[in-house]
Amino acid sequence: MARQRILSGVQPTGNLHLGNYLGAIRNWVETQSQYENYFCVVDLHAITVPHNPATLAEDTYTIAALYLACGIDLNYSTIFIQSHIPAHSELTWLFNCITPMNWLTDMIQFKEKSVKQGENVGVGLLDYPVLMAADILLYKADQVPVGEDQKQHLELTRDIVNRFNHQFGEVLKLPHPMIRKEGARVMSLTDGTKKMSKSDPSELSRINLLDSADEISKKVKRCKTDPIKGLSFDVPERPECQNLLTLYMLLSGKTKEAVAAECQDMGWGQFKPLFTETVISALQPIQQKYQEVRADKTYLESVLREGREKAAAIANQTLAEVKAAMGYSVPL
Repeated sequence: MARQRILSGVQPTGNLHLGNYLGAIRNWVETQSQYENYFCVVDLHAITVPHNPATLAEDTYTIAALYLACGIDLNYSTIFIQSHIPAHSELTWLFNCITPMNWLTDMIQFKEKSVKQGENVGVGLLDYPVLMAADILLYKADQVPVGEDQKQHLELTRDIVNRFNHQFGEVLKLPHPMIRKEGARVMSLTDGTKKMSKSDPSELSRINLLDSADEISKKVKRCKTDPIKGLSFDVPERPECQNLLTLYMLLSGKTKEAVAAECQDMGWGQFKPLFTETVISALQPIQQKYQEVRADKTYLESVLREGREKAAAIANQTLAEVKAAMGYSVPL
């Protein structure tokens, strides 16, 4: 029986942080042997908000190298760069023409981000979910690992599938979300009610995978806590406590019960050094592997070239099927 296909990706907008790793990439690594995996660096998505063209290419290679450093295995997975396959953009246009405007204006992320950008908001931000749908559907993915914040976008993808297949015939596969319960939503170190994000202007809000030991120590020392002694899970009025204990649990590999017992009588002065040491220890192998990958430019380029060729073969076939169903002529 053929393995189910997985598709997911991360934007190359700065360094990956613990939220990206624990909410997505580590789950990819742990389950990759069970699936046929396609992991892309979604650089087309990166320009839906103002970006720095001087760093886009370098950031793209950084993310690809971090995929490998985090444990993505090429025996099970294919790594490629989104913009290297023109089918993503072409399928997006075709989907644009069958997607009702109100489906997009109802997206929560568009409402939130467009308020921040004001009059400078671009069409690309509105169209982001259609491009995401094209990414997924090009590869006929069975499941898509997503965080809770992206679940609405996947529902829109499913709506596009149903609308397209109703109008043009059964061409597209209906994907399903794959959501990890623990660590699926890692919160900010400066505000436990907000998601850890690369777009947060404060570097203190997140721990990046490539942060040095000194940077990690500084961020943990300055992270927001509360004056209550004794640390415990599942106390709604203590979001920072919940977040830090969850991070410690995930990075240490201990069970929730073991962490609860270990930390129940601790103050923050005891917990923070323990947490700092755990973070540094967990990230050290990733950082070492990353340096090895980046030092071998030929290897990284070969991984991405082979990934592009393999992904493009599938993407171009799907695009051809979609265009044929919509009535387009075959190139002579």
